[in-house]
Amino acid sequence: MAHTIALVDDDRNILTSVSIALEAEGYEVRTYSDGDEALRGLSTRPADLAVLDIKMPRMDGLELLQRLRQTSAMPVIFLTSKDDETDELTGLRMGADDYIKKPFSQRLLIERIKALLRRGELAQGKGTADPGQTLVRGELVLDGARHLCTWKGREIDLTVTEFLLVKALAQRPGHVKNRDQLMDAAYGEHIYVDDRTIDSHIKRLRKKFKSADPDFAQIETLYGVGYKYRD
Repeated sequence: MAHTIALVDDDRNILTSVSIALEAEGYEVRTYSDGDEALRGLSTRPADLAVLDIKMPRMDGLELLQRLRQTSAMPVIFLTSKDDETDELTGLRMGADDYIKKPFSQRLLIERIKALLRRGELAQGKGTADPGQTLVRGELVLDGARHLCTWKGREIDLTVTEFLLVKALAQRPGHVKNRDQLMDAAYGEHIYVDDRTIDSHIKRLRKKFKSADPDFAQIETLYGVGYKYRD
């Protein structure tokens, strides 16, 4: 079954051109011209991934993401203008998985979408020799088959990106992963994101774990080097 992509933008030219490109790749595309319309549509008919413009009337992309994250861990890519750096970081902290600056290459957007969907399948264990494999590190349990993370028995709601970052760190406790290695683990070797993207994801990860356990301190920062998961 084809993956379903929700495309949300108030620019009709972008909706039309990107829809054509995505449909040519075999995706089913649903288009929305503002955040309010998209929220109503996605509440009744969820998609596999959403591409959201930040600047929109009625309900902008940041508010839409906040509302979506209350009930869904669906992968989200933001479309941002050149001067939206603050919004980019805010979006990542709120749970966006990636962002692309306008004007953008449709080929780049398609590659980012493919990478996110592949990561979703990887996080669920699809295509592996043992799709039900579970990683246990002390109080941490990562169930790839169900995309389920628990800490001390409490479920932690993670996006695909966050799940793969925790997995990359927890697979080798005590081993330092630099930002490039974490980028490769979460985004693939051919997708580039800057260091702040990884830092924002790690900050959000810590916040989620600390909400379940204020004493959580397993993800350590080695300034100027990277991150590691404590033994």
